[in-house]
Amino acid sequence: MLTRTEHRAARAAGLAALLCIGLALAVPVLVLVAQGAGTGLSASQGEYLLRITRFTLMQAGLSTILSLATAVPLARALARRPAFPGRRWLINLFAVPLGLPPLVAALGLIEVWGRNGIANKGLGLLGVETPFSIYGLSGILIAHVFFNLPLAVRFILPGLERLPPEYWKTAANLGMGGLSLFRLIEWPAMRQSAAGAAGLVFMLCATSFTLVLVLGGGPAATTLEVAIYQALRFDFDPGRALMLAAIQVGLTLAVMLGLKLISAPSKPGDTKGGSTSRPDAPHGLHALPDAVLIGVAGVFVGAPMVAVIISGLQADLSRLLADPQFWRAATTSLSIGVAAALLSVLLAGLLVRARYSAADRSASPALGLLSALSGAASSLTLLVPPVVLGAGWFLMLGGGVGQMLAPLAVIVTVNALMALPFVMRVIEPAHLSAMQRNGRLSLSLGITGFSRLWQIDIPALRLPLVTGFVFAVALSLGDLGAIALFGSDRIVTLPWLLYQKLGSYRTSDAAGLALLLGGLTMGLMLAADRLGNRNGTTGQ
Repeated sequence: MLTRTEHRAARAAGLAALLCIGLALAVPVLVLVAQGAGTGLSASQGEYLLRITRFTLMQAGLSTILSLATAVPLARALARRPAFPGRRWLINLFAVPLGLPPLVAALGLIEVWGRNGIANKGLGLLGVETPFSIYGLSGILIAHVFFNLPLAVRFILPGLERLPPEYWKTAANLGMGGLSLFRLIEWPAMRQSAAGAAGLVFMLCATSFTLVLVLGGGPAATTLEVAIYQALRFDFDPGRALMLAAIQVGLTLAVMLGLKLISAPSKPGDTKGGSTSRPDAPHGLHALPDAVLIGVAGVFVGAPMVAVIISGLQADLSRLLADPQFWRAATTSLSIGVAAALLSVLLAGLLVRARYSAADRSASPALGLLSALSGAASSLTLLVPPVVLGAGWFLMLGGGVGQMLAPLAVIVTVNALMALPFVMRVIEPAHLSAMQRNGRLSLSLGITGFSRLWQIDIPALRLPLVTGFVFAVALSLGDLGAIALFGSDRIVTLPWLLYQKLGSYRTSDAAGLALLLGGLTMGLMLAADRLGNRNGTTGQ
């Protein structure tokens, strides 16, 4: 409950936050349009755009098919085996790629699948002369499956685990076999979550930047976002960047609309609780296929992370830690991360408060619109990818040559907007719960306005605010998208320094930096996860 003055203040602050987000998204897009206006489309450019778009859709589609084709049987195997040793560790391992910086993961994948990697050495022992190439379409697909297979499993598995025991008793009594169980029981339980996972994986792969930049291997394996980066960073061709950005935004919008249609939450089944043995979960040698599938998936996901740790420990970490360039990059990364996290938490708090206020008086169409816009603001930030945002600001600032504060402000803003959906997801449920618990009590005690905000609301939200802040810092630390356009000798972050080391073939230094960056971001992610669990917001 809020007083009338508090309602007005919450709505005004929410409108201000919406205006800031709208300007941050609209200005770079308008700059791209203005810079590219009047640019004709030659036959060669049209063929180039068609080729880039076709490859973007093809690699996203193949990545989605591969991710789901392995995630569905893996989720079924995990659901059939709820108590094998190490199961909890495996599920926790599947959460690691979700917070691992893509650049660090790319280095780990190169260590495993590269020319001198573990996979090619094993193939050599088997007599295979032609080495497997991690670069090009094959490397992009492996990297996308590495990231999205665990994500899809975590989407699908809860639905299978929530199936009532009565289903399995009935199936056993009817003598159902594996195919009938899948068709009549498992697939209906996972269909909706699998469709939502497929749409999300497709969007993530279609907007992938860092993995394609590192593993693409050349013009033949270039996606829209990488092509935008190349058009500005290397060719400075605003017209081409505009066309690519328009296609990218249109593609992202289409995928987001599709996600809205297919990703409605499924209803949990009624159950009396308890546990029942599944009729399709035999033990002994019959459990071998499940064990092999689970083991292979664990090795596939875990090997690149182990490779990063091993190669990083073999690097000269003491020399890297004594290098002033490392500390300069670390300081810049942390400064950007903290600033972006503060901005993201501030915007999220204002939007959440405004949405609560507008929903409390939803009879007015204007307030209904405010509530809808406040809820959709975070999704709008996903509509325009970081590279597209950076491209507009890059053109406005003339490439940022000779400047430092303005490019840093752009990087902070872009990172804050990219973290906003996740921060809002943490804060909003906690805010609603706090208002239901403390609202009437605050009014009865006469504590209103700033005093209520400072003494009651913020202390009640301290844990989710800190959780969102830490999560946003971790996301910003591992991001290469915004810094890729503005990175220079004056502006160096840890991901940009790692990318430079990889580009100059200083693999030992790159391995050490990957270990340090991965350890820092994963430490922050684990801290955010623990804080979220204590607050009960994780997974909401």
